Amino acid sequence: MAKIQIPKGTFDILPYGAEETWQLSHLWQWVEVVARKTAHEYGYREIRTPMYERTELFHRGVGETSDIVSKEMFTFEDKAGRSMSLRPEGTAAVVRSFLENNLAQDRCVHKFFYIAPMFRYERPQGGRYRQHHQFGVEAIGVAGPEQDAEVIDLLYQFYHRLGIQNLKVNVNTVGDTESRTLFRKALLDYLRPHFNELSEDSQIRFEKNPLRILDSKDPKDREIVRSSPSILHYLTESAKHHFQELCRLLDLIQIPYVINDKIVRGLDYYNKTVFEFTTEHLGAQNTIGAGGRYDGLLSTFQGPDLPSVGFGTGLERVIQVVLGQKVELPQVSAPMIYFLPMGDAAREKCFALATLCRRHHISAEVEWNAKKMQIALQNAVKSGSKYAAIMGDQELAYETIQLKNLATREQKEVRFDSLLGELSHA
Repeated sequence: MAKIQIPKGTFDILPYGAEETWQLSHLWQWVEVVARKTAHEYGYREIRTPMYERTELFHRGVGETSDIVSKEMFTFEDKAGRSMSLRPEGTAAVVRSFLENNLAQDRCVHKFFYIAPMFRYERPQGGRYRQHHQFGVEAIGVAGPEQDAEVIDLLYQFYHRLGIQNLKVNVNTVGDTESRTLFRKALLDYLRPHFNELSEDSQIRFEKNPLRILDSKDPKDREIVRSSPSILHYLTESAKHHFQELCRLLDLIQIPYVINDKIVRGLDYYNKTVFEFTTEHLGAQNTIGAGGRYDGLLSTFQGPDLPSVGFGTGLERVIQVVLGQKVELPQVSAPMIYFLPMGDAAREKCFALATLCRRHHISAEVEWNAKKMQIALQNAVKSGSKYAAIMGDQELAYETIQLKNLATREQKEVRFDSLLGELSHA
């Protein structure tokens, strides 16, 4: 029988023994703790949605012309013949949950965050997997540019708190409906003479959604659009004012940014503000996180027409940047004390003392397998423990243990009833 292996484009996150450092669970836990803490400090609360939804949700929410929907979704029929898809991104599912659970009735402003796996059937490459993990936020209810600036700052602070350097914040606007109508005509006029030179995907987008051509990764397409018109010249006064105010606010809170008028993002629901964070150590695909405003998306699902903005950042890419920039990493959690019993009676007492330590929030482990003291001590050192607690028949009779500092090699006798106090001051 053939050995069962992990599916292509996925990976295990392990407590130890990983071939690559970025697959170690303590590193992921650290990043997730920073994400949660940052989100909470900005007033965001966690939302969890199902791993799969009706396919129609993503067709309507993400857009049929997007690469995600047209090429990359994991879609299947359930036993009742209904089309379902694994979640490729977070926003559409949050919007569905927000409407289905009538959360709009609870308050005026709604701020959510999620840390969850997403699924896209694409060619696996550095930092991109068929199952990947995202930290994302969605803010619903505030139309002003202050909300845009807040989510950009939240993402910036998340990266900053992880120690990531050399961040570049790219901002743009794709305007309102009137702005995009004017710009669409100008862009089509520019692209029409180059139509036969465009990639096959961009030729399809030419009529359906020409703005998406600006987002093409095809080298020839990128060269063609380099001299294309700028949407910044076609903005209505309202859209222009929103973008100018956003830039002023980013200056106010000292977020370094550049205006990049070629950013449109790969999802059809964006309008007005769009942004991308880039950094080094990711090669050509150097975007580490991105987002934008999606006013009007809720109304496409027969919900209230509430303004909304959010972002998503892939944790695989975040962790690879952290490692690539040699950020100081957190220490692996280890037991404070490692009990080494010698004899059956000592085993029972060590188990009782270890349990007592744990119930007082002191991490403890017991050596159950080693037959020789030298091997037991080696196991204690390998565990990363600060102390080894050695107990034999003599210690048991006098109700003491030999407490050995594994770093300094200093050893002293400690009574059972003094152990908690000794460790609490360690």
